[in-house]
Amino acid sequence: MEPLPYLDELNRIIDIGGTQLEARTLCQVTCQGQTLPVQVVTLGNPDPALPAVGFFGGFHGLERIGAEVVLAYLRNLATRLKWDTTLNRQLEAVRLVFVPLVNPGGLWRGTRANPSGVDLMRNAPVDSVERVPWLVGGQRLSPQLPWFRGWEGQPMEVENRAIADLVATEFEPRRFSLMVDCHSGFGIHDRIWFPFAHTRRPFGHLAEVHALKDLLEETLCNYRYVFEPQSGQYLAHGDLWDHLYLRSQGTAERVFLPLTLEMGSWTWVKKNPRQFFSRLGLFNPLIEHRQQRVLRRHLPLLEFLVRAASSHARWLPMGPERDGQRRLALTQWYPELALEGAT
Repeated sequence: MEPLPYLDELNRIIDIGGTQLEARTLCQVTCQGQTLPVQVVTLGNPDPALPAVGFFGGFHGLERIGAEVVLAYLRNLATRLKWDTTLNRQLEAVRLVFVPLVNPGGLWRGTRANPSGVDLMRNAPVDSVERVPWLVGGQRLSPQLPWFRGWEGQPMEVENRAIADLVATEFEPRRFSLMVDCHSGFGIHDRIWFPFAHTRRPFGHLAEVHALKDLLEETLCNYRYVFEPQSGQYLAHGDLWDHLYLRSQGTAERVFLPLTLEMGSWTWVKKNPRQFFSRLGLFNPLIEHRQQRVLRRHLPLLEFLVRAASSHARWLPMGPERDGQRRLALTQWYPELALEGAT
């Protein structure tokens, strides 16, 4: 599916949802003579007192399966709005926000970066406090090389500024919000990453994310996701979600949980070695039945996150339970800090 058909699919979904879907353009980018919109679609209750869940895809133009997963879930919801009473009642208690195609210019060009050559997930104004892998962790040598952060002193790219503004209005004012950003291209396992990427120190909502991990494993017991901090795999400069989390200044009373679904694309290459010789094949399932299987596989996860957000008051740890969840999280993900008795 080429970029314009992705946009066509999004517009078809908006038509299916009718008046229950609200769509608007966050910004526009120009690429090879085309003006491409970055669109947001919202549904559910806009009351800022209620929780919100965000679904993002297509930050990297090569990782098309991420955009496809988000579009598939949005289509699933849109087709159910006319008949599913349970869904409509659920939407009275939660706000859902979709940006399936964050980097339409990268999709158009078939590149990881946006049309300016900037990697949107290395572009935020946050620097790693520890050593990062060369190039992969973000570089300012040249936009002709991968993982380019943008030039020193320049503002974030227009796509990232649009996402930052959206997060400020739709998520940060709420007492509970979470979002999942869909990617591919790393390892053989499907992973769920949480902040931080710029440091190996734990982030402020470690207890909450550990409680969510336990809830996920109990609920989707036949699904295997590796739940871990992104820093457990590598460190990077300029991670947008790190930046937005630090900006949010979340507290125990106001929870802001940015998650990344990192789909293990090496499995697809292992099953079809010819994909190794295709740039898209390193990041996406190229055989149709495998693509359909991936789209089906992750829908329960996205539905779980909506239900978890809607019911967060029933499972969020408080008081001594929160302290206990944090200790368990330190033991699992930061054992060296647990041994030091970190708080």
